[in-house]
Amino acid sequence: MQSLKILVIGGGIGGLTAAIALRQKGFSVEVIERDPDWSVYGVGIIQQANVLRAMKTLDLLDAYLDAGVGFDAVEIFRPDGVKVARVPAPRLLEGYPANVGIGRPALHKVIGDRTIALGAEVRLGITAETIVDDGEQVAVTFSDGSSGIYDLVIGADGVYSQTRTTLFPDAERPAFTGQAVWRYNFPRFPALDALQVYNGPTGVGFVPISEALMYMYVTTPEPGNPRYPREGLAAAMRGKLAACAPAIRALAEQITDDDGVVYRPLEGMLVEGPWHRGRVVLLGDAVHATTPHLGQGAGMAIEDSIVLAEELALGDSVEQAFAAYRARRFDRCAYIVRQSLAICHGQLGKGPQIDNAKATAEMFAVTAKPI
Repeated sequence: MQSLKILVIGGGIGGLTAAIALRQKGFSVEVIERDPDWSVYGVGIIQQANVLRAMKTLDLLDAYLDAGVGFDAVEIFRPDGVKVARVPAPRLLEGYPANVGIGRPALHKVIGDRTIALGAEVRLGITAETIVDDGEQVAVTFSDGSSGIYDLVIGADGVYSQTRTTLFPDAERPAFTGQAVWRYNFPRFPALDALQVYNGPTGVGFVPISEALMYMYVTTPEPGNPRYPREGLAAAMRGKLAACAPAIRALAEQITDDDGVVYRPLEGMLVEGPWHRGRVVLLGDAVHATTPHLGQGAGMAIEDSIVLAEELALGDSVEQAFAAYRARRFDRCAYIVRQSLAICHGQLGKGPQIDNAKATAEMFAVTAKPI
């Protein structure tokens, strides 16, 4: 099926890595992205050894590592700042680190540049207005008045996926967990050589993303899912850290730039039924959005991309390939969504407390398995 013409809806991590994986298999690929500036927010992301393995498969590993920083452990702290565990992270590639911290803009540039270099067409500021699948091809009309005919369409348009709503209007929808995450960049601690995780009702973590930078993430209970105005956002984030360990409270005084704060309510969603209908299929957050407690949301989307491209290259039909893709991905993605939500609920008192060190070690074991 190498002659297929494929439309990817969404120019984020999942959509772009799908475009790269598909171009490697020889497919014709067009990507549309609603944001005319193709922008991403400026904090970081943590990715584990399974993502490094995936980046090697995508022939992106060296460029990816050059844009971020590697490290080999997770350190767990009590709310009072006492370290209770250092969990070594397994390496899956000889001679490479176990984990990578990377700025989202830097990651976006690496995968965006490669998408274009491989010959995928990228169109910005455009959405899919209608998607009509006649069983043999898919006709799509776009918000700029243009249209196209494709052999299949991939919805990689995120947690609020319009493609999902169009395909499965009665499917699961994102649900607010009761918790939110705040993020902010800082100069990197000189001795920071691991992801540092502080347990407690207010969860705090520090992730190196370059030789000079790290970012702090903070998870907080947010009953009623409040909305915070941009003005005063830095002060609001500082206030959330008032009961944390002394070292964190001291660092919080550096949170002064409202525009540097990234705040996001945490939502989760897993489509339990089919991930495709006819010649249209879902990928990444559009079908299995996870909270960030295990740091695997982007990793699952990247793995989806590789598996989907492999099955399309191997399959005798599009529907057969889509079914095989879901069969390979469902259990792994469901584990990440459900276990991340369990950690979230434990922090909120809505379920049993989860031992972060044990959960992290288990996640490493699960994601080390082949995709």
